[in-house]
Amino acid sequence: MKQTSRSFSIHRHSTQNKVEETKDLVAAEEPLEIRIGGKSLAVVMRTPGHDRELAAGFLWSEALIRSRDDVLDIIKCGRKGEPPNENILDVILANPDALNWKDLVRNTFTSSSCGICSKASIEAIHQKFLPIETDDFNVSQETIYSLPQKLRAEQQMFEQTGGLHASALFSQEGQMCVLREDVGRHNALDKVIGSSFFSNELPLKNQILLVSGRVSFEIMQKALSCAIPIIVAISAPSSLAVQFAQESGQTLIGFLRGEKMNVYSGHTRISV
Repeated sequence: MKQTSRSFSIHRHSTQNKVEETKDLVAAEEPLEIRIGGKSLAVVMRTPGHDRELAAGFLWSEALIRSRDDVLDIIKCGRKGEPPNENILDVILANPDALNWKDLVRNTFTSSSCGICSKASIEAIHQKFLPIETDDFNVSQETIYSLPQKLRAEQQMFEQTGGLHASALFSQEGQMCVLREDVGRHNALDKVIGSSFFSNELPLKNQILLVSGRVSFEIMQKALSCAIPIIVAISAPSSLAVQFAQESGQTLIGFLRGEKMNVYSGHTRISV
C-alpha cells in the first residue's frame, strides 16, 4: 500500500533567530503509467491512492471510454515472479480494437498552453462532449456559500501536509457525495470522475463540482465530459475556462470566499 505522504527531517526557522530540528509531512508525488492492453498511453505525476479511479477518470474525460461495460479490469503490472508495480496500471478494455492510437495524445486539445487557438480547442471538445442545453438544475447561493467549509472539514491529507488539491461533488442540497485529494488538481478531479464511473453514476447532471484551486480549461473540459452543470472554485478561473463555460452552457463560479463569489457564466442556475 503506497503512502500518500512522506516524513522529512527539516530545520524550522522562526522569530528571534530560533532554529528547531523537527519532522515535517509532505504530500507524496510519484509517476503513474497508464497502459491500455499493455501499451503505454500516458504517465501522470500523482499522489498514490485511488489509482484505479484516476485511470478510469482520465480515460473517461478523454472520451476513450463511455460506459462501465467498456472496462473489463484495471490491474497492476509486474514481471513474472515479482510483486506488481504500484506505479503501472494496465486497463483491459472490452473492445480494444475500437481505439485509434494515432489520436491518443494527452493534452492535444485540453492544455491551455498547447498553442492551439481557443476557438479550435473548444470546437474540438464539443465534438466529443455536447454543451449543456438546460437550466433546470438550480442551487441557492446559501448552499454555494456553505461548500468550502464542508470541503475543508474532510480534507484529511491537506491538514497534514498543506500540499494537496481537492475536488468534491455535492448534491443540490449541498451534501458531499465524494471527495478526492491529489498533488495535481487534474488528478483529483479524475479520481472523482473515476469514483463515479465505478459506481455507475455517470453522467453527473445533478451535481455541483467544487475545486480547491484555480479553474483551467482542462478542469472545465473534464467537468463537461460528465455533464456537470455547476463548477465552483475557491480561487480564480482562467480566461479560456470562462470562455469554455460560456460556450458549453456551464455555470462557472470563482473566488468563493465567505459569502462572496463571482459568477462568470450561467448565473440563472443560482437562486438568491
